Amino acid sequence: MAESTKKEIYSWLKTLGFALIIAFICREFIFSPTTVFGESMTPTFQDHDRVMISKTSEIDRFDVIVFDAPDVPGEHYIKRVIGLPGDRIAMQDDVLYINGKAWDEPYLQQNKKDNPFPKLTGDFSLKEKTGKTIVPKDKLFVMGDNRLISKDSRIFGFIPYQSVIGEVKFRIYPLQEIGITK
Repeated sequence: MAESTKKEIYSWLKTLGFALIIAFICREFIFSPTTVFGESMTPTFQDHDRVMISKTSEIDRFDVIVFDAPDVPGEHYIKRVIGLPGDRIAMQDDVLYINGKAWDEPYLQQNKKDNPFPKLTGDFSLKEKTGKTIVPKDKLFVMGDNRLISKDSRIFGFIPYQSVIGEVKFRIYPLQEIGITK
């Protein structure tokens, strides 16, 4: 093999190796693709939607996050952050109250319209569901948008910040819905 061919192959191998290292670092520490399984976030996300999550985002109220399932080792859940540390949460007559203030949940409008029952979300207080009056430090209270079937903090309690993998930022599949998530 000619010396120039060896140099060319070596150059391509270095470039490929460098690209793989960059891709690994980005996927491990900055962003990662994941697939939605289940219907707990319908209509915001459908079963088998593919999304990109940011691993560097600061988590705020109403962000959609992916986290380690607290009740199923090795699984991940996708839910909406409802309560941050120090928040008091209650649901009364299908209205969400955080720290005594009523909050509009526009992402629930389709589910409320299609709901055959009088309420989409049953009445509850944080104390009734978790035994605590406020969301503890370093914990989050999460719920799915499809409240009738979502397994969320109303069932398994608070989730620790350490279990959060990232915030959903971008839908990559289905192609007709590709784009930044709201």
